[in-house]
Order: sequence, then C-alpha cells, then structure tokens
Amino acid sequence: MSKTLAIIHTTPVTIDSLKALAATYLPAYNVINFVDDSILPQLAKNGGKIEEVQDRLIQYSKYAEQVGADVILNACSSVGEVVALAREVVSIPIIRIDDAMAEEAINRGKVIGVVATLSTTLNPTLRLLKTKANELSQSVEFKEVLAEEAYKLLISGDPTGHDNVLAEVLTELGKRVDVVVLAQASMARVIGKLPEEIRSKFLTSPELGMARVKDIMEGNVSLNGINRD
Repeated sequence: MSKTLAIIHTTPVTIDSLKALAATYLPAYNVINFVDDSILPQLAKNGGKIEEVQDRLIQYSKYAEQVGADVILNACSSVGEVVALAREVVSIPIIRIDDAMAEEAINRGKVIGVVATLSTTLNPTLRLLKTKANELSQSVEFKEVLAEEAYKLLISGDPTGHDNVLAEVLTELGKRVDVVVLAQASMARVIGKLPEEIRSKFLTSPELGMARVKDIMEGNVSLNGINRD
C-alpha cells in the first residue's frame, strides 16, 4: 500500500518544485498539497507575529492526518516555528523544510550568510540557525541580507527580475562568507543563475528538506536529525 506525503504551502510557487523532488526522493508516495496564500501577506502586515496564523496552520496538519497522510512537510520557513506546536496534536511526523539545511550550514561554515526576500522569513531562519549552532556547540558569525526588492518583483509578476536581483545579491554575499543559506524555498531556482564555480557555497531548503523526509520515513534519522545507525 502506497504512503502519502502532505505538503503545507504558503505560496503556490513551491508546489511544482516540491512535487518534482518528492517524485525523485519518494517515488512510491502520493503527494497532497495544502495551500494558504493569505498567510504571508498577513505576516507582512503584522510584523511576523506567527501566533496570529498558527491555529490555521495547526488545523492544516490535522486535516492532513485526517485524510491519511503518513508524513507532513512544512514548506514555509516563515512559519517553521509552528511545527513544534503542530507535533503536539498529530501522531504523524511533521518536518520543517529548512531543518536539514540549517544543520548543514552550521557544519560547513564559521561565517554564514543568510539571505531572504521577506523579513518575516529572515528572523525565524536566523533563530533556527542560532539554535542549531548551540545544539552542535559551534561558534558561528552570521551576515544577513534582506533582498526585499526581489520579492516585490516576484509578486508584481516579474519572476525574471526577481531572479536577477537575487542572483546579484547572492554573488556579492558569497564572496564574504563560507556558506550562504537561502531562507525561502522559492529562492532555490536562482542557484542556476549563479557562476558554476561558486554554486556549492549556497544551500537551499527544498532538496535537503525532501531528503530529510526520506531519511526519517526510512528510519535513518530521527525528527531532530540524529543518525540512527
């Protein structure tokens, strides 16, 4: 009997790319998507107060379990901190898409760049990275950049403009740090625009996040990323 992965999105931008990754990493799984594109605009207006949207997100996790999902992937870094609360009310695993990326960044660099196009994503990503650094007993310096112009171009219907602005920001930051974390799953597509010789410096959450789902479902690691071998 096939299993089901439920993905909770806050933008339709991430649907196709994550479905493609699921087909690669979890080919035997059915994929269902829950999309609420009202959440990011609400967070932008309220200064990132996730407590105003957390009940809604927790309810989507409950729905996912009710319709038979075996595992849930939270696809939005802006609301990743809600995952801890959702885990208290459902019995299936819920995974933050940026969890594995944060661990990889801490393990790879002492000076880490963090780029977001939304302030509501930048701050939770920094908190996650600092938590991981503390858990792994690593001393890390962070250099954060907010590329708001790129997001404005994206929502105005200019994805090419978004990609070009972001690629310029990433290339510049990449010269000053050991590794760069892209705080939003929707930013991953820009990596292809960067010079090939520096692409390995940039970490994105979609592929690492989907690989983490696979590892957890196969029993290779626990929800907190600890290897079970």
